[in-house]
Amino acid sequence: MRKNYRTRIAKTGLPPGSLVHVGERHTEEPLLSLMVYNEEGIAEKTLTGIGECRGLREQTDTVSWLHVAGLHDIGLMEQLGDFYHLHPLTIEDILYTDQRPKMEDFGNYIYIVLKDLSLPPEGGGELMPEQISIVFGPHFLISFQERQSPLMEPIRERIRTARGRIRKAGGDYLAYTIIDTIVDQYFILLEKLGENIESLEDQLVTRPERDTLHAIQDIKREMLYLRKSIWPLREAVNALQRSDSTLMETATDLYLKDVYDHTIQLIDTIETYRDILSGMLDIYLSSVSNRLNEVMKVLTIIATIFMPLTFLAGVYGMNFKYMPELEWRWGYFMVLGIMVTVALSMVHFFKRKKWL
Repeated sequence: MRKNYRTRIAKTGLPPGSLVHVGERHTEEPLLSLMVYNEEGIAEKTLTGIGECRGLREQTDTVSWLHVAGLHDIGLMEQLGDFYHLHPLTIEDILYTDQRPKMEDFGNYIYIVLKDLSLPPEGGGELMPEQISIVFGPHFLISFQERQSPLMEPIRERIRTARGRIRKAGGDYLAYTIIDTIVDQYFILLEKLGENIESLEDQLVTRPERDTLHAIQDIKREMLYLRKSIWPLREAVNALQRSDSTLMETATDLYLKDVYDHTIQLIDTIETYRDILSGMLDIYLSSVSNRLNEVMKVLTIIATIFMPLTFLAGVYGMNFKYMPELEWRWGYFMVLGIMVTVALSMVHFFKRKKWL
């Protein structure tokens, strides 16, 4: 979950708008895919350069969706900024992949930052965060992703099959669709984390181990990271919904309100899980303490039973010459009988007191 941004120091002292990629490099070369569509049809292709997008900004009868996977090519990002007239601060924020989710209105376009979180495919392990940046206008949208992943594929399939109103709407609705897809991913992630929490609860009830404590701490850190990603996302969605920008259609506001409600539900779930995890820590400490108390109880009872037996054995182990019992034929059996009687009496006493 934690990224090592060793290149962050490269930005120190630079003026605002300086383009420096801060993050991990996930692809050898950035991958550019373009999808142009309207209600009548759709066209898709993979691009080799920004020059192939010429003329798209002037088209008002279609929506062009340019998806960029891989952010380390500074030259490409500069070309994109020039072609779509993006502010240098926007390009700088896209390249800085440790951004807080937010929404910014630049007049001729709106910029949105999101966090996509997922678990490793093999299960377990730390959360894998990825920054998703969206720039959209009335008839275009550019999405930026750190790596090539199937995240956007369901949206492309909806466009191909013309499901819903996505082919009839503009860039604002496409932006909503991407936000909604990422929010849905959060629900899937929380469901998996909830299953892990239930499994840990079973371990706490049966036999808590040190690994159980480490697992609880790991999930607590993941919940904290989720909270840091979703709280500002709620603010960004709310700001987008209440924006008076001409880039936002009134019909899209209703869908954004639904996403806003989902973010509130996510936050409530996260807070619930955090409370459960805090309680699990208390249960773990209590379980460990109870186990220690049970062990000490057993050892104390054993030591208490053997104390009088040890005393008798010590007395008759002194071997003084004039101890009369040493010469008695039945002395050994008498002492053994006394020891057994004392031990059984103490066990009976402990059971009456319900100490056993």
